[in-house]
Amino acid sequence: MMRKHKGYPVYPLTVAQKFHLFYLPFCPSAAVLNIGTRLTIQTEIDWPLLKECIYKAYDRCEAMRVRFAKDKEGNCYQYIVDKEERDIELVDFSKGTLEEADKVMQQWTTVPFPLEDSPLTRIVMIALPDGYNGLYFLGHHMIVDAQSLITFLKDIIELYCHQKYEGVPAPKEMASYIEQVQRDLAYEAGGKAQQKDAEFFQKEIEASHPTYCGLRGTGKLEAARAMFHNPELRSAFNASDDTASALDIFHLEGEPTKRLMDFCEQYHVSLVCLLLMGMRTYFQKMNGVDCISINTAIARRATLKEKKSGGTRIHSFPFCTDFGQDVKFIDAIYAIRDKQNEYFRHANYDPTAYFAYRAKVDPQPHAGLTYEPISLTYQPLTLKEKGLDKLGDIRYTTKWFPNGMTPQAVYLTVMHRPEDNGLDFNFEHQIKAVSREDLEYFYYYLCKIMFKGVEKPDLSIGEIIKLV
Repeated sequence: MMRKHKGYPVYPLTVAQKFHLFYLPFCPSAAVLNIGTRLTIQTEIDWPLLKECIYKAYDRCEAMRVRFAKDKEGNCYQYIVDKEERDIELVDFSKGTLEEADKVMQQWTTVPFPLEDSPLTRIVMIALPDGYNGLYFLGHHMIVDAQSLITFLKDIIELYCHQKYEGVPAPKEMASYIEQVQRDLAYEAGGKAQQKDAEFFQKEIEASHPTYCGLRGTGKLEAARAMFHNPELRSAFNASDDTASALDIFHLEGEPTKRLMDFCEQYHVSLVCLLLMGMRTYFQKMNGVDCISINTAIARRATLKEKKSGGTRIHSFPFCTDFGQDVKFIDAIYAIRDKQNEYFRHANYDPTAYFAYRAKVDPQPHAGLTYEPISLTYQPLTLKEKGLDKLGDIRYTTKWFPNGMTPQAVYLTVMHRPEDNGLDFNFEHQIKAVSREDLEYFYYYLCKIMFKGVEKPDLSIGEIIKLV
């Protein structure tokens, strides 16, 4: 007999959801799990129609109607309500400046959601200066990741455009969130697939011997070695004791972005491979070691059903590469691609099990020590996808708002800008652990390394390091 809560069937949390609870206790506020963004288009909006389309999008997407509850033992579980019935308000910022409007939305992003029996998303219709209108969306990371958020916003726009403009097709149905949750839970219950994934990552852990690499060199590693009186120690403290964060964004223009994308197309590699190669080469240059590990996020949305089911599906794992300076840039990229593909095949594995196994194989003198200086996420999704190009030249903008804190020292999210399809490098970082100057330096050399490699892929890593 299925357990029920308020008449709705309940389901346990998935590994991807529990992963967020894993770091929550280290942060002073639950707002660390907030994702806030705005999406606006430069056109008049029929507000009652937009509101109707938002409700319709909620109806079509189970994941956005998830609620959490706790049982007597304090375990968290989830259920889905039938309808989203709250009023969706309209806030008119058009008389002020964009900076003032963004300040208010930034403030909204720092307000945590109540965890039990309460909506875990908030949508506000917004009118901005200069004729831009649209919506602000806030979601709880345990039910939303960047890809499901973009898919949901796209659904709202497509529903609206379908009703508003002639010849714009209705968007196709969304997929069931609960079906995906049930598949994830069946996997977690054990079986051949899970065993194979565990074996893959256990071998990976046993074979990797990375050394912590700092953004500005070996200072943090030397400090840890001195602190634990161990000159052989390869790990260090990366994060600070203060989770207050800032978001620094660096913009790569459309034309140079196209050069990177063209290279990826020509050599059949993804941009993530090129980014990982650029980042690890930077750390190799700054720290003088060959074996380097970087945290990398995997979206786990390979199938159409996974892409359209919403929710949060990200698993994050350390990605370790060991290339001597005599290895050619292009050969290293191919090796990264092959390894990425293996990671994708085994990505359902529980990241907390990864770290537990690593702690067993490679015990550390302190739980806070790590090998990874940075985490990388790449968002290939843009709204410039099919369907919206039929609107001609309607201009639109998006902006992500930081929630004000992060448990990690620095987290890089790379995504495409809607205006010109250039890349935005979004660095969310602990203010106390990493400065904007550190990031400017890192970004400057990361770009130099990537462009030099793209221009002359047959150069060795050592030659590129010398040239930049």
